[in-house]
Amino acid sequence: MRPHKHPAASEFVLERVLYALSDSIRLDIVRHLARVEAAACGDLDGGRPKSTVSHHFKVLREAGLVHTENAGTTHMNTLRRADIESRFPGLLGAILAQQPLAPGQPEAEKPAA
Repeated sequence: MRPHKHPAASEFVLERVLYALSDSIRLDIVRHLARVEAAACGDLDGGRPKSTVSHHFKVLREAGLVHTENAGTTHMNTLRRADIESRFPGLLGAILAQQPLAPGQPEAEKPAA
């Protein structure tokens, strides 16, 4: 297997990071990786097709959120916490501090103007 390409921290673009985190599946992957040292793609697929999971990991890698390394036939993924923190201080912590919505839970109402 060929190695995956990962941008340097100096190349991270805020819009790409926010886009990557705007998808609930990718945000769940990031939340999971924040709790563990590393995880295989299979541990994070949620029963989804391999092609779908591959796409989500590609978006996360290109944004700079995830580092994927080949370990035999397994792809091991880690969160690039230090790189993200160096480029966008406090961003990842603020995002991870938010509680995910429970299925069927409505979003908070907007305050009255």
